[in-house]
Amino acid sequence: MGAITNPRPSPIAGTWYPGDSVKLADSIDRFLSIAKVQPVKGDIKAIIVPHAGHRYSGGVAAYAYKVVREKHPKTIAVISPMHQFYPGRLLTSAHDAYETPLGQVIINHDLVQQLSQALSTTLADGLMPITRDQEHSLEIQLPFLQRIYPDGFNLLPVMLRDQSAVTARALADALFTVLPEDALLVASSDLSHFYTENDALQLDGAILKAIQTFSPEDLYQVEAESRGFACGLGAIACVLWAGRKLGANRVDILNQATSGKVTGDLSSVVGYASAVVYQTL
Repeated sequence: MGAITNPRPSPIAGTWYPGDSVKLADSIDRFLSIAKVQPVKGDIKAIIVPHAGHRYSGGVAAYAYKVVREKHPKTIAVISPMHQFYPGRLLTSAHDAYETPLGQVIINHDLVQQLSQALSTTLADGLMPITRDQEHSLEIQLPFLQRIYPDGFNLLPVMLRDQSAVTARALADALFTVLPEDALLVASSDLSHFYTENDALQLDGAILKAIQTFSPEDLYQVEAESRGFACGLGAIACVLWAGRKLGANRVDILNQATSGKVTGDLSSVVGYASAVVYQTL
């Protein structure tokens, strides 16, 4: 492929994570070195990771990225929420690549088009392409992926403005029809926001129980009953439904923490967790 002439410039490099390539690589390597994980005895289909600034949630995310370090997928679908308003329910990037201090991540637009067409058979619309978006929750994952897969990969980026169960399940079904066998799914989501540490751990525990029992249906029930919250609830549910269709039958929670671990302020925290979705051997 020739030079990328239409990359998406990063709106968060230098703030949400280091803007210098050497410092960014070093910080990710430190997170990965600290994370202690056991090898997964099965075929990994997906991971669930937080999306706050690396300073706050990078240590939690590293557990999931360390688990998949040896997978080497050619295609990675990152599924995230969209925090800004757009008229479309499911969004993707109209750019040719995402740009970070570690280089460019090429978007597989053939696969994007296939996914959009598959979605249009179940929803009234497919993926809405957008330019120069400010969404952090998808981009924040890319430096970790670039660092653990230095030989590169093709990216399928999807951002959910509508996180309803109907949309999340339709996206899961469409992903199942178009993803190559060796693909990796990444769900990007933080958990509860701005509760005390004790309350946050209780709320996040309810969400994590639904994740660990492999029940996207329970995720929506937990939120409906205000027993737990996740800003990327639709992204998590989508990846669980898609993982199930791809043969996964187990979810392990790898790590959990709150922003209070970094800031020392336990009066108002954000919850984070990482998990791996896989098919047991």
